[in-house]
Amino acid sequence: MVSADAEIKAALHTALQHAQQAGELPAGELLAEIPLERPKDETLGDLATPISMQLARILRLAPIQIAETLVRHMPVLESIAELQAVRPGYINMRYRAEWLTNQIEAILSAPEHFGEVSLGEGRSVQVEFVSANPTGPLHIGAARNAVLGDTVARVLEAAGYRVEREYYVNDAGSRVRMFGETLYARYAQALGVDAEMPADGYMGAYMVEMGSAIVAEAGRQYLEMERSQAVADLGREGLRRVVADIESDLALMGIHYNRWFSEASLYHDGTYDTAIAILERGGYLEQHDGALWFKASAFGVNKDEVVVRSDGTPGYFASDIAYHYDKFVLRGFDRVIDVWGADHQGHVPRMHAMLQGLGIDPQRLTILLYQLVTLKRSGEIVRLSKRTGDIITLREVLSEVGSDAVRFFLLARDANSQMDFDLDLAKEQSDANPVFYVQYAHARTCSILRHATDIDYSAGDLALLTEPAEQTLMRRMIRLPDVVRLAAQNLEPHHLTYYAQELASALHAFYRDCRVVNLEPGTEAITAARLKLVAACRIALARTLVLMGMSAPEVM
Repeated sequence: MVSADAEIKAALHTALQHAQQAGELPAGELLAEIPLERPKDETLGDLATPISMQLARILRLAPIQIAETLVRHMPVLESIAELQAVRPGYINMRYRAEWLTNQIEAILSAPEHFGEVSLGEGRSVQVEFVSANPTGPLHIGAARNAVLGDTVARVLEAAGYRVEREYYVNDAGSRVRMFGETLYARYAQALGVDAEMPADGYMGAYMVEMGSAIVAEAGRQYLEMERSQAVADLGREGLRRVVADIESDLALMGIHYNRWFSEASLYHDGTYDTAIAILERGGYLEQHDGALWFKASAFGVNKDEVVVRSDGTPGYFASDIAYHYDKFVLRGFDRVIDVWGADHQGHVPRMHAMLQGLGIDPQRLTILLYQLVTLKRSGEIVRLSKRTGDIITLREVLSEVGSDAVRFFLLARDANSQMDFDLDLAKEQSDANPVFYVQYAHARTCSILRHATDIDYSAGDLALLTEPAEQTLMRRMIRLPDVVRLAAQNLEPHHLTYYAQELASALHAFYRDCRVVNLEPGTEAITAARLKLVAACRIALARTLVLMGMSAPEVM
């Protein structure tokens, strides 16, 4: 299926070049991205571009003059029947009716591929997301990371990239040692030993539960060994349990990884030593204040970064260096996307500087930042777990509202926007709940088709569908490939939620305004055409839900 937006943008670019070559427009820098809009007033057309207003300052001409010139030079497009330059300088476009119906037929002929676009051309992308310290259960903030990362991966796959999902397990460093100390104390306490908790240990109720669970399985064996060994062994066992719980929680949301990568492995297999040697040869490391520093300032960053602390232990940045050397050099990903909380924004420049120091193009790394999530119930902020009195875990939220609601609500806004998650709304079975509204639209298409199983609509003539609601539904439907392209190019999967609601709205309006199955004599042709339209809409809704990682229920 052809992406109309991409084809039209390419044609506008060609028209601009031809107009300049013909001397009808002065030479000037071409726009990197040609804008397309959908007019709110649909009588104006299906698409419009304000490109002439943007070029007016560059070319020093009136926008309407540029628009009229571009219209004259536009190549003939299969998708566009009419082009019109209108003041102050818009170019309005209307789809060709035959092209529109052909797009619906294309959806029906290859349903499993609807929404796919040729953007990545098989290039490899690694999406590393969540990667929360394995020292406790996932909370709702990590859930936004999970939904964002997994949906970006789904969109990139639909856009033609080879995608690998990865979870970076922080199983090295001081916090892991503190986790082991905490678990040892809780384990000993579960056996009646008066063990003191470390001052900066992990105080959550989950540590008490884990200590008791290990006692039930292992008895006193860890108390009978040398303490430092017991702390190390318990730490490893605790990490194994937490990682297994994280994997289980994410699986409840349909999230699975190609690889769980161990931070500790970077120091055991020589990767860290190799990466550090490259920076040393480049002159990007220096010793001062008893520590080893990366000279990020050599690449325009405002401060240098510690690689090895004064006590000889690697800092957080040391692992970043080795890990990204592994990603780009050892495993050879064409592109890497790291999904981080917005509180890490200050670390982005140093990451790009570090890649330059390793001889890697920093443009190959994208760090996708997301803002915080606030849970609300009855209009009030929810801060503590009802069960344990401490953090609210992802599993608790999933148990209360379900995976589909968690995914949709956490995807519904731009990652740069802080968001409220309304638990009451997420459970509401009404049109006010966007999850219900979209999924009910899919269930409605399934219901219509179930009740028409005796009708053969395969030869239905879509050209008969001229009612406004029919036309609107077709136009909404064919936008999915362009939404996928936009989401993949900008790493903005929230566009899927907007599209899903618009498509569901068009389907509900069509159902209200157009009688689909009519058994009266003489209505066979229009019934077949409308059933074919419903069948295509079911595909479009299902594909959109799948791209968002949600289920497509057939009955609600």
